[in-house]
Amino acid sequence: MTTMPNSPAIKIDEIASLDLARRVLRIEADAVLALGERLDGQFIAAMQLILTCRGRVVVSGMGKSGHIGNKIAATFASTGTPAFFVHPGEASHGDLGMITHEDVCIVLSNSGESAELVSIMPLIKRRGARLIAMTGNPSSTLARESDVHLDASVAQEACPLNLAPTASTTAVLALGDALAIALLEARGFGSEDFARTHPGGSLGRRLLVHVRDIMHQGDELPTVTADALLPAALLEMTSKGLGMTAVVDAAGQVSGIVTDGDLRRVLARNIDVRTAVVREVMSVNPRCIESSQLAVVAVEQMQQHNINGLLVIDETGKLVGALNMLDLLRAGVV
Repeated sequence: MTTMPNSPAIKIDEIASLDLARRVLRIEADAVLALGERLDGQFIAAMQLILTCRGRVVVSGMGKSGHIGNKIAATFASTGTPAFFVHPGEASHGDLGMITHEDVCIVLSNSGESAELVSIMPLIKRRGARLIAMTGNPSSTLARESDVHLDASVAQEACPLNLAPTASTTAVLALGDALAIALLEARGFGSEDFARTHPGGSLGRRLLVHVRDIMHQGDELPTVTADALLPAALLEMTSKGLGMTAVVDAAGQVSGIVTDGDLRRVLARNIDVRTAVVREVMSVNPRCIESSQLAVVAVEQMQQHNINGLLVIDETGKLVGALNMLDLLRAGVV
């Protein structure tokens, strides 16, 4: 037995509590699995309604179903299906004007008899919007009056009293996810599309940031020619702060690169740094990346070849920039 700190001394039966928690999870998992077995042509019909919809998907539900509806609408919106949530109570006080004849409405109710939804259903239909109902009662008013009904019934709630919405809300949430992802696949919605709806997240940065967006260019780009003396390369590396300098020919094509590692090797060979020529110490055929590539590709190349920087070229092979791992870290790509 144990007690919670800073609270009344309530004894917890640890074994019984863990058993109950496991029972809850089993009941909810079984409810979702059973839901999958029941999917039929109505699910496809719901997909077709939404895919041919010229407006948006409007999700509505009361109480716990409303909370689930908010999540379903958000998932739809972020996966290529424009959607928003309307509270049924507010709908009868003006928000019904947000629904047009080009929209598809998804109404959620375990009983299928939520008074707030039943009362606005005829008004939604009168506006010409199509209706999809997700309920736990195929014989309910919402199920009968909708264009498509998705059966989200569960054998029991996970609550020991069989009252609190638990397994039923989990099942509806999973059904909404299944519909959203099936629509995503049908639309050909890809990772770059997903990134455009999540520009502030790490995925958005990884899939939207290109090398050209973060590379050093112009006066920030360290360059020397192959016949320059090594001190000139050292000065260029120091002033530009990238730990390397590109070696280019008269046409701006990349001939090689001089890095901090090359300098260490020069010192190990006892070469006179003051008189050494760049072509004697540079690395030829350096790793390059085109400016049009995603920055995440630059990360992969650096990790694969165990290097800290890349020269950036255009489609003709001309040097246009440079970047290092620190640039990628600052951009939030790594």
